[in-house]
Amino acid sequence: MYSGIFLQGVIYMEIQLWRSILCPYQLAVRELTVKFEHMIEEHKKNDLYSPIEQVSGRVKSVTSILEKMQRKHIPMERMEEEVEDIAGIRIICQFEEDIDTVAALIQKRSDIQIKSEKNYLKHIKQSGYRSYHLIIYYTVETIEGPKTIQAEIQIRTMAMNFWATIEHSLQYKYKGEMPMHVAERLSKAADAIIALDQEMSSVRNEIMDAQNSSRMQSNLVKDILNNIENLYRVSSEREITKIQTEFLRVFHTKDLKQLERFHRQLDIIAEGYRAQAVYHNIGHQPGKSCIS
Repeated sequence: MYSGIFLQGVIYMEIQLWRSILCPYQLAVRELTVKFEHMIEEHKKNDLYSPIEQVSGRVKSVTSILEKMQRKHIPMERMEEEVEDIAGIRIICQFEEDIDTVAALIQKRSDIQIKSEKNYLKHIKQSGYRSYHLIIYYTVETIEGPKTIQAEIQIRTMAMNFWATIEHSLQYKYKGEMPMHVAERLSKAADAIIALDQEMSSVRNEIMDAQNSSRMQSNLVKDILNNIENLYRVSSEREITKIQTEFLRVFHTKDLKQLERFHRQLDIIAEGYRAQAVYHNIGHQPGKSCIS
C-alpha cells in the first residue's frame, strides 16, 4: 500500500498536473481516431474493401492509471515511460485475416513509430484472450511544442471484441479473482469465438463480394440522383419525368449491370446539356438527347 504522503502527492498532482499530463494523450486519441476513420473513408471512396470496420479510442482514467502503477510498483516519475496504454485505440475488423493487413498499414505510416508488438492470436492468454497489440510512439503538437507520447493500439475482430468486453466486465466484478466455474465457461466461450472467426473466414470471399456489390450500387445511385438533380435546372419536366421513371424501373431490377448502363447513359445526357450551355453562350442552339 502507498503511504499517506504518497496519497497527498497524488491529490496535489490531480489538481496541478493531471490536466496537463493527460491533455496530449487526449489530443493523440482524437487525431489517431480521425486518421484511422479517414483510412476507412479512403477505401470506400475508391471502391475498395476496408480491413478496418470501426475505430474507437479512450484515455485511461486517473483511477485506472494509479491502480496500474500500484499493481506494477511504478513510481510517479516513471509513469509516462512505464504506463504504455494511457492512450488507447481499438480497431475492429470483420475477419481475422484483416488484422495482419491493418498491422501492416500501421507499420508503414511515417507518423507512427512502433515500440513493441504483442501477438495474442498466436500466443493466446490463459484466459482465452485473443487480440493483436501494438505499443507506438506518436507525436502531437502542443502550445509548448511537440510532445511524443506512447499509445496502445488493439486490433481484433468483432467476435474477439465481444468476448474481451465480457471478460473485462467479469474481471472487474470479481476484482481479478474469478470463480473457477465462471472461468471455465469463459474459456469455452473463447473456443466458440475461435470457431466463429474460422467459420467467418471460410465465407470471407462471398461476404466481401456481397458487400462490394452493395457499396458499388450505393455509389452509383448517389451519382445518378446527383445527375438527375442537376438536370432539373436545364431539362424539361417531361424529360425529367421520363428519366426518373426509367431510373425507378432499373433500380427495382436490382441488376448492377443495368444500373451501370443507365448511369453511363445519364452521364452522356448531362454532358450533352453541358455542351449545349457552352454553345448557347456563343449563340448556338444544339438539339437535345434523351434516354430511349
